Amino acid sequence: MQKIEIDNIKNIDFAAAELLKEFKGQRVFAFFGEMGAGKTTFIQALCRELDVIEVVNSPTFTIVNEYHTENGSSIYHFDFFRIKKIEEVFDLGYEDYFYSGNYCFIEWPELITDILPDNAVLVKITIDQGGTRLLEIE
Repeated sequence: MQKIEIDNIKNIDFAAAELLKEFKGQRVFAFFGEMGAGKTTFIQALCRELDVIEVVNSPTFTIVNEYHTENGSSIYHFDFFRIKKIEEVFDLGYEDYFYSGNYCFIEWPELITDILPDNAVLVKITIDQGGTRLLEIE
């Protein structure tokens, strides 16, 4: 298990770059953490590192957002917080996204862990009492 510590919001882009570098060949990242842990904020930093040209917001109501990079690649950002049953994910056509070869960043993956690709990177974000974010990565 790898760990990345973010002790200040100013260091978030460095932490995002480090994660992408460490897991260069990986494309599916699942982010676990309680409400307010910083999942969306960290995904925004990842998207900056990948040169996304649109505004990155959590797809709480749309379930998935597609962003484009400067070189024309697509990045998919999922928020499964509102999903009540896994059939909703099947109806979404998750396999087309997860196995597209494009980056997929998933918030609230707890309901879908059984259908995540075997090589998905699991990132748990916790906050210590001082506000430092700790990313534990498998």
